[in-house]
Amino acid sequence: MLEQIEKTIYRVAIYIRLSKEDADRGYDESESIKNQRTLLTEYVQKLGWKYQLIDTYIDQGFTGTNFNRPGFQRMIRDIENGNINMVVTKDLSRLGRDYIETGEYIEKWFPENNVRYVSVTDGIDTFETSNGNNDIAPFKSILNDMYSKDLSKKIRTALHTMQKQGKWVGGKTAIGYIKDPNDRNKLIICESEAEIVKTIFEMALAGNQVGVIRDYLNANNIPTSNQSRYNKDSFWENKTIKNILRNKVYIGTTQQNKRSRISYKNRKLRLNPEKKWITVENTHPPIIDKKVFDMVQKMVIVQSYNRNEKKNMFLLDGLLFCYECKHKIGVRGKKKERYYMICNNYRRNSKLGLCTSHGFSYNNLEETVLNYIKRLFKDIDNEKIELNIKKKMTQYDYGKMLQKIENQIKMINNNIDQMYVDKLNNKISGEMYERLLKKFKDEIKQKENEYIEIKQQREESKQDDTEKIKSIVQGFLSLKEPTPEFMKVIINRIEIHQDKQVDLYFNFK
Repeated sequence: MLEQIEKTIYRVAIYIRLSKEDADRGYDESESIKNQRTLLTEYVQKLGWKYQLIDTYIDQGFTGTNFNRPGFQRMIRDIENGNINMVVTKDLSRLGRDYIETGEYIEKWFPENNVRYVSVTDGIDTFETSNGNNDIAPFKSILNDMYSKDLSKKIRTALHTMQKQGKWVGGKTAIGYIKDPNDRNKLIICESEAEIVKTIFEMALAGNQVGVIRDYLNANNIPTSNQSRYNKDSFWENKTIKNILRNKVYIGTTQQNKRSRISYKNRKLRLNPEKKWITVENTHPPIIDKKVFDMVQKMVIVQSYNRNEKKNMFLLDGLLFCYECKHKIGVRGKKKERYYMICNNYRRNSKLGLCTSHGFSYNNLEETVLNYIKRLFKDIDNEKIELNIKKKMTQYDYGKMLQKIENQIKMINNNIDQMYVDKLNNKISGEMYERLLKKFKDEIKQKENEYIEIKQQREESKQDDTEKIKSIVQGFLSLKEPTPEFMKVIINRIEIHQDKQVDLYFNFK
């Protein structure tokens, strides 16, 4: 072997690697690309004229657990083409941290291709058979692999800690948001993109299908996030719009850890179960009101669902309940092109005599409900909506809250009057009177501010709900064919009596 070494002219490749994880952890300066290059170049030069430095191959920001690195793969191609017959690295970990694949290269692939491998600081030289350091190379590879596994675990733990604190640790942000230049772990609103998001939700709330929203955005040349940031040729797609409508980021909530790598050696991502998602509310300014968001979730545009493709899906699906036992009523079999209803409690427990079948025509019920809603909505004008909203406001007890504050202010003023009398009767000193008077006046001011704030909230809520109901009404009237999801926005539940009487409960009336 020594004789072979003496006769061979070595065409040397220097291989340098610094992973992102190494850089992030503040690796010793000696590990830097610059210092690795200096060390290895000087090493090759000191070997003498038989060692010709052919090229330097660099991978910066690539993990050692994966050999699919551009610099490394270029070096492999040059070896296969006969341009390289010696590879030099600073240490074994620079070559790789996967002990199986690293061992495969050192003990099998390099020897089969007549390539000499040298790890400078480890003292490993595969062409020196008497070198004891070669024997411990496999163990060093295992240690490097263990280090990489431990490092991956620590990084993952650190990221999860930040996510639980509500910090944004993802890469690309959702349309409508950008990273705060002063804090890269915080989201701020991008006003131009936020208007696009608002348009999408407004159209959804009005009952427009995903395809309609998509066509509108594309026809009006409204840019996608890719168009505004990266790719000028991208277009709106159904999936993109559905993802926007489902994304809780728009109500100020971050949901992270939705996907994770299969292992520290495999960068392929897989979807995590929802229980593993890290959800934190109120982490950034919302673009969409939560009430609007919740209503949109119930509509067809948010569902991966096509009524024509799903069997036995009915317009009133999930809304039918038995008046007598409060169990759900299902729609069953088909008789002469007509469906019929049956109480689920009765269907499961008929032998026990629990409830009755309620087995009458579903088709008639659906037609009756639709006609009723159409008549109701056509009769609704702005004045009637305002009236309904005023009735609804009583549910929020705004009037009681305002009355309570008025009573509190009256009580404080009574205390001031009594305190003045006590001062005149020398029951309290003038100094104490002034001190207490200031305290009472501050309380009155605070209560007056609360009063103004609650009145403002009442008016904002009134206007907000009025607009939402208007959108729902307009959306329903514009639909050619109502969908089950849209019906859930309108109707809370439908109770069916044994005698076929129907009680209809709305979500907002």
